[in-house]
Amino acid sequence: MTHMSAIDSGAAETPDQLTIETPEQVAIRFPLAGVGSRFLALLTDSLIQVAGYVVLILLLVLIATNLPKSPAPAGGSGEKWVIAFLIILGFLLYWGYFTLFEAFWNGQTPGKKLCRLRVIRDSGRQITLFESMTRNLLRFIDQMPGFYAVGVVAMWCNRQNKRLGDLAAGTLVVHERAAEMPVWSGGASRTITAQVFAQAATPTPAAPPPVDLPADAVARLSADDLNVIDHFFARAIDIDIPRREQLAARLAGQMTARMGVEMPPGAMPERVLESIAHILRGLRR
Repeated sequence: MTHMSAIDSGAAETPDQLTIETPEQVAIRFPLAGVGSRFLALLTDSLIQVAGYVVLILLLVLIATNLPKSPAPAGGSGEKWVIAFLIILGFLLYWGYFTLFEAFWNGQTPGKKLCRLRVIRDSGRQITLFESMTRNLLRFIDQMPGFYAVGVVAMWCNRQNKRLGDLAAGTLVVHERAAEMPVWSGGASRTITAQVFAQAATPTPAAPPPVDLPADAVARLSADDLNVIDHFFARAIDIDIPRREQLAARLAGQMTARMGVEMPPGAMPERVLESIAHILRGLRR
């Protein structure tokens, strides 16, 4: 999900930025994607789709020239079934490309990933298959009468740069930054606590051991909870230390309450959040 946002540290919302207050009472800032960056992402995706169409056409020609014709006129020919099947594949390549990638690839297509863009819900959460289907079914209207003219006009008419598909689905497209990656990737941890200490005047202490949490309790949390933790760690290094500690303590308290367990005595809230994220990623795999 969701590693594109910045935890709000008191900055006011700007025209190219949206601030959302999550249910966890953490304000998250989303840099909104404009027409230019979205066009570059769309161009990349379109080139990938064209390559896919070329492969389909070559496959169609290859099959049509080698498939024997059926002598029975009542039963039709196998060639027609192959052509129909390839037409369906072409339809899925056009409509399903954006829908499936955005729904199951963390709100990104290859073009969006290359341009560091992501589709999210208005609440800041990861989009579902329903939102992805809705926004992409209206893509046909957004691209009329050509070059996404309707979509561009719609984006100019609202502060959140939404095309008609986004307005209908309750989604928006935001920027992500290279430095805003998940704290936990696969099985390896990448804590930013040491980086924060490095910025301070005091020497960096040895990192405390991971917090031991019951996996069955962590399993009560959802993917949205993991997204919130990722949002926090994505921009924690940019927040002043007192504010960061306050947010970490609040989030850790809310997460452990949902898990139905007590905060481990003496555990650092950030370490608790890291352990929760690590276990959640393992459970999702």
